[in-house]
Amino acid sequence: MELVFAGPVIEWRGPSPYYFVTVPAAESADIREVAAMATYGWGVIPVEARIGGTAFTTSLFPKDGGYLLPLKSAVRKPQGLSAGDDVTVAMTVRL
Repeated sequence: MELVFAGPVIEWRGPSPYYFVTVPAAESADIREVAAMATYGWGVIPVEARIGGTAFTTSLFPKDGGYLLPLKSAVRKPQGLSAGDDVTVAMTVRL
């Protein structure tokens, strides 16, 4: 399943800061339809994603009926991203 969406980079301040992009509601609904085939436990969904020229693999985190796409430093720094920046994500759910 391939998806493209846009959204702001958000920061969650836990014991250390984490950065995410929220997957929009419509795309989250599409992902939920295949979640049972994709998840390897705890509701996380493996994906391949691209932001600008940076491709990466990660897992979506379930949150409030939707999903969060984590953005590691290795993704944010090459693209010069920080909290509040708008990004476009091309993403493939790994089934």
